[in-house]
Amino acid sequence: MSNKVIYAIYNDDDILMDAVKKTKAAHHHIEEVFTPFPVHGLDKAMGLAPTRLAICAFIYGLLGLAFGTWMMDYIMIQDWPQDIGGKPSFSYIDNMPAFVPIMFEETVFFAAHLMVITFYMRSKLWPFKVAENPDVRTTDDHFLMEVAVNDNEDELISFFQNTGAVEVKVIVKN
Repeated sequence: MSNKVIYAIYNDDDILMDAVKKTKAAHHHIEEVFTPFPVHGLDKAMGLAPTRLAICAFIYGLLGLAFGTWMMDYIMIQDWPQDIGGKPSFSYIDNMPAFVPIMFEETVFFAAHLMVITFYMRSKLWPFKVAENPDVRTTDDHFLMEVAVNDNEDELISFFQNTGAVEVKVIVKN
């Protein structure tokens, strides 16, 4: 298997979208697309599966709700019951209306913080990670499509030049 890839660089997102559709129609494997901003519909055009991060957020929210409920029951009912304002703490159900804001806050806290951690782990981002940006122009105003080369280098170069690429480079990846 060759470790060569082609970098097709575009200067317009509409041209990039058309090129991605043509590349998928020609059955070439797109490794990655680098853009300076999110391009609406690019994930669908590339054939990427939908994200499951929303399911994680829901599970993390339930975890926070369960932790908050357990924490309030243990602290306010079992460990240190107090008579606050003439309302004794005999059971969790009797005092639950006062605990609703805390339950909400724990749900949001767990969902938000664990989603950030999940996003960074899933994206393989961590402190001191070296950037994997193949061309600095993709952070400003250019779009780059990386396509695998399988003994069809000349054909791919002419194909991408015909799709509107302003620059086509063949790169050997490590």
